[in-house]
Amino acid sequence: MTFEPLSGESRTANVSPPQQRPRFAVVAVAVVDWFRTLTSAAVYATLLLTFVGQIARVDGSSMQPTLADHDRLVVNKWIYRVSDPRPGDIVMLYYPIDPEKSFVKRVIAREGDEVRIAGGKVYVNAVALPDEFVPPQYRSHEDFGPEVVPQGYYFVMGDHRNGSFDSRHWGPVPKKYLVGKIQVRWWPPHSARLF
Repeated sequence: MTFEPLSGESRTANVSPPQQRPRFAVVAVAVVDWFRTLTSAAVYATLLLTFVGQIARVDGSSMQPTLADHDRLVVNKWIYRVSDPRPGDIVMLYYPIDPEKSFVKRVIAREGDEVRIAGGKVYVNAVALPDEFVPPQYRSHEDFGPEVVPQGYYFVMGDHRNGSFDSRHWGPVPKKYLVGKIQVRWWPPHSARLF
């Protein structure tokens, strides 16, 4: 004989409720997951900043008008592992006299090139460099050279020629001191650009 439930009644199964983790265990799992994610991000960021790129800030006016004081830059550190710097590249470099410091300058000439400055014009291998980006008030009118850049070295200058401390003062820079090429100015946003 079977009994049907009356209308409005329902059968209840003898099923136990699912086991729930204690609250602290749930929080512990979330913290461990968060820590793993943060650690992975830190490792990837360290690898990227060590071998691929670097964030830098301009301090001073030696690269005006191209770069201004406090501009924020992205430096491509990988590019000079696979290719050589070229004249015109804007680079971050270690200061040859004190490698604890770094500067941002423009590559003017490479190994074997002859550099001469006369009447505010820069000549490389007796050819005047196109430098329309240097305003007249930033030109240096002192004479320099001629000087041949030694093997494995680069001649660098700031774009603010009469306000820059560069290869005219401390000589050419060894390639190993060139940290990388400036690729992007990302700050301030209104003047962000690729180089």
